[in-house]
Amino acid sequence: MLAEVNGAPATPEQLAVAAVSGYGHFTTMRVRDGHVRGLGPHLDRLAAGTRLLFGGELDPGRVRGFLRHAVPAEGTVRARVTVCSLGVPRGDAHRPVDPDVLVTVTPSGEADGSPVRLRSVRYQRHLPEVKHVGTFPLLHHARAARLAGFDDALFVTDEGLVSEASVWNIGFVDGGGTLVWPEAPMLDGVTQRLLRDGLARLGVPAASRPVPLAEVRALRSAFLCNAGDPARPVSAVDDAELTVDPELTALLRRACALSPWEPI
Repeated sequence: MLAEVNGAPATPEQLAVAAVSGYGHFTTMRVRDGHVRGLGPHLDRLAAGTRLLFGGELDPGRVRGFLRHAVPAEGTVRARVTVCSLGVPRGDAHRPVDPDVLVTVTPSGEADGSPVRLRSVRYQRHLPEVKHVGTFPLLHHARAARLAGFDDALFVTDEGLVSEASVWNIGFVDGGGTLVWPEAPMLDGVTQRLLRDGLARLGVPAASRPVPLAEVRALRSAFLCNAGDPARPVSAVDDAELTVDPELTALLRRACALSPWEPI
């Protein structure tokens, strides 16, 4: 793994502070030959998170420069951009700061693509609109689901509405062929946005509305999406079996592919 802070190799001390601070936000992207799908939304996410968590602005040009410096010119990798504060004491956290940018680069494996079974759990992330570093509950619920014989966790609000999975957004297809995006407090993922745009361009009927957990068994199909895979089929939620539709998977991949690879 390569790690750089503000465009320079990360020191052990900087990585230690980043590991224990527990305060910051990030975005993760797939980089191919120095290009990223949805680069604009990724940068917008980082800017919005910086305003909320640090009270300041984040220059997108600065972030792009750090990314260009860190990623290889050729090949496909996974890049994570974390915005944190490595030098400001906790006692000064009330004042606006110029945060640090930690870029980590790791190999990007091929998407698994195999269908997954989800176990529902009542949980809602704090500040769900922010992709923040407080990931312990996500990983804990995902692990608990695997220990119970499932593949991942599906989060449900106290009102019984489907929101998101551990590190994924989720979408459904109803009996009439309409693609349904759940409405609930959640992270509006970049890949989810790209899919919405692409499906609209393809003329696919879609709707955003609350999806009660009890309604899932009446829906036809479901899928997960994130930067690693825009179309991971869902074969079941709890004991509700869903149809794994290869044509749906192909349609989602086609919709995502309509978004261009933007140069960093």
